[in-house]
Amino acid sequence: MSLIIPKGYKPKLDLYDTQRAIALIKRVFQQELAEVLNLERVSAPLFVDPATGLNDNLNGCERPVKFSIPATGTDAEVVHSLAKWKRMALFRYGFKAGEGLYTDMDAIRRDEALDNLHSIYVDQWDWEKIITNEQRTAQYLYETARSIVLCLCSTLSAVKERYPNINIELDPELSIISSQELEDLYPSRTPEMREYLYVKEHNTAFVSRIGEALRSGKPHGGRAPDYDDWRLNGDILFYYPVLDCAMEVSSMGIRVDPETLDRQLKIAGCEERRELTYHKMLLGGELPLTIGGGIGQSRICMLLLEKAHIGEVQSSVWSFEDAAVCSKAGITLL
Repeated sequence: MSLIIPKGYKPKLDLYDTQRAIALIKRVFQQELAEVLNLERVSAPLFVDPATGLNDNLNGCERPVKFSIPATGTDAEVVHSLAKWKRMALFRYGFKAGEGLYTDMDAIRRDEALDNLHSIYVDQWDWEKIITNEQRTAQYLYETARSIVLCLCSTLSAVKERYPNINIELDPELSIISSQELEDLYPSRTPEMREYLYVKEHNTAFVSRIGEALRSGKPHGGRAPDYDDWRLNGDILFYYPVLDCAMEVSSMGIRVDPETLDRQLKIAGCEERRELTYHKMLLGGELPLTIGGGIGQSRICMLLLEKAHIGEVQSSVWSFEDAAVCSKAGITLL
């Protein structure tokens, strides 16, 4: 997706009210999420020791921001996400089945392609919850995704009560489709275009089973092999009329158990990870079974406030060319 300037775009809120609205959204949504999913807020790291295996490897090609720590004689990596750290935290903090945690996660993804929806700075609510073996089902995954959508709808209601000129509507009905079904519907299209065509028709969608190769031989999208179970995961997407696009607001999934981790490490050719601390504990059955995900804070603020660019709701770094085009179009990047 390249930079889009919507025709006739004018922000619904000025800079002052935008900041107040961002604070409202973050306060209301995290309260809703914590209550619905039974989550407790915890503090989270900005960087981790790469030797632990706790950093998210994303698609395996992104470079983490790494730096040395003279006081310890070791290196550290700025997190890409907290997908694995959260599961370890649940174990260390003594959480029980049915209980979970959430945290404000800040990350740097230096290799991200920049456009209206993507920034090198990532801020999200990372959450994780302990489940039973009986809950490792697609039905439980979908029920949890529906709960997150309803939290977003409730947050939008609070925003509209404070700012009546916000017009966007969110469809609370979640349409569920697997990545293979999506490929079967639009076999000649790219995964991104398939999502757009489907969500434009259905408004709110959950695309499941992301990571494993489809019948075409290619996966719908990249997923590291060591946190999501590729057969029990997915993305929540909304149709976003401001940009006429599909907007992903959450990536989530039931996490790998020892058998699934073993299988996915083999498929991905990542056998060397078995020697890392996190992976040894998981393969040995020491870590709890969990479900979890990340929910983009800036994405949600952008969606609920009808902003044309993610830079209108977060401070980051943009190319000189994009910043100039946005300024000329009346889009103020923070």
